[in-house]
Amino acid sequence: MKFHIFTFGCQMNVCDSDWIERALIARGWESASESGAQIFLINTCSVRDKPEQKVYSLLGRLRNYCRNRPETWVGVGGCVAQQIGRDFWRRFPEVRLIFGPDGVASVPDSLERLQAQPDLRISLLDFEDSYLERDAVPRAGGAAPQAFVNIMQGCDNFCTYCIVPYTRGRQKSRPSVRIIQECRDLIDSGVQEITLLGQNVNSYGLDAGGDGTGFAELLEQVCTLPGLKRVRFTTSHPKDIAPDVIEAFSRFPALCPGLHLPFQSGSNRILKRMNRKYTRESYLEIIQGLRRVRPDIALSTDIIVGFPGEFDADFRQTLEVMQEVGFDNSFSFKYSDRPGVRAASFQDKIPEADKSLRLSLLQKEQDRLTQKSLQGLVGRRLEVLVEGPSPKTPPDRGTSWKGREPGGRIVNFSDSGQDLTGELIPVKIVDAKKHSVFGEVDNT
Repeated sequence: MKFHIFTFGCQMNVCDSDWIERALIARGWESASESGAQIFLINTCSVRDKPEQKVYSLLGRLRNYCRNRPETWVGVGGCVAQQIGRDFWRRFPEVRLIFGPDGVASVPDSLERLQAQPDLRISLLDFEDSYLERDAVPRAGGAAPQAFVNIMQGCDNFCTYCIVPYTRGRQKSRPSVRIIQECRDLIDSGVQEITLLGQNVNSYGLDAGGDGTGFAELLEQVCTLPGLKRVRFTTSHPKDIAPDVIEAFSRFPALCPGLHLPFQSGSNRILKRMNRKYTRESYLEIIQGLRRVRPDIALSTDIIVGFPGEFDADFRQTLEVMQEVGFDNSFSFKYSDRPGVRAASFQDKIPEADKSLRLSLLQKEQDRLTQKSLQGLVGRRLEVLVEGPSPKTPPDRGTSWKGREPGGRIVNFSDSGQDLTGELIPVKIVDAKKHSVFGEVDNT
């Protein structure tokens, strides 16, 4: 069977889709283009309204394929599937499989059942009490030098704006021995950089299913694996980041000097309404601690503008935190109601025009900060892990390559040598663009 996967949302969805694809290929299925597929799988995100609406638009487009090819049908997974559930069957008759995040491990078996029984529909929407392990599936030769590894599922924080605990369930930590074994297998397959994934990695092991290993200990075990060059982790909640995790940035050479640490708002009043359980002051103390142990650390964040009850003064405090920290990058969004969360019932909603203006001002400031960060790399010699060819460098300078320096920023460079994918290449940065830098190989 030929299949095509569409993936929306977070890196955990990317990781899930990658596993499903490899699992199906191992069973003899074939990944195909959209126009050539017989089965479509959509891995969805509902953390904001916009990606959810994109899913419905995509389903409308895929309906035409299903009408013209009776053997063609659709499976919908991820957070929107968990949220909408079996109602998909009423609204979209071409949907035969619905699976939530806890149902991913059962998707390959379910797809084979559905192919064998044309009148069958399957839903995989139950929340599990523990992390469900998936079959080990080898990576294909020539795969990317980076890989994601899930260390947990779900979240116990219940921020008032967030739908994740309702669509991914309560926190379930994965046994550390299985995580380490997967990392070893990835290293053996040629992976040089591993990113540990979870809704809140800093709370790994704190749930009832934990095996006694905390995140700092797990991080040490991964960072010291022979042959592994780089380690990253995401996402971190500021209320749970421990001193020994901060210290890890100075202890382990493999731990990249880059961290994504959402602060969401610079106003203590709004943070309290969001149920974030930290303050502006405690967040800035964390930043100071990180820069004390790793002065060159690159920092990114998430920010919500226009949260219910946000005054202009609250927004100005958010801009102040941005400027004080000097984030290298940020992901910013206008607040949107999500079904079932506490903030949806708050009455003091912000007009759309005000939210749009604040987002524009914030993103303009972030553009300035990003440009300053990238300009600060000019003249430095950095080790770049090459991800593959790049269209960004001028053709008269030889073959173009794209990779990331230890802080995670994109580096484009040219070299006339053989395929460099997966190689660690020393590059001297000579120019800063809007969202990346350009460099030249420096073997001195």
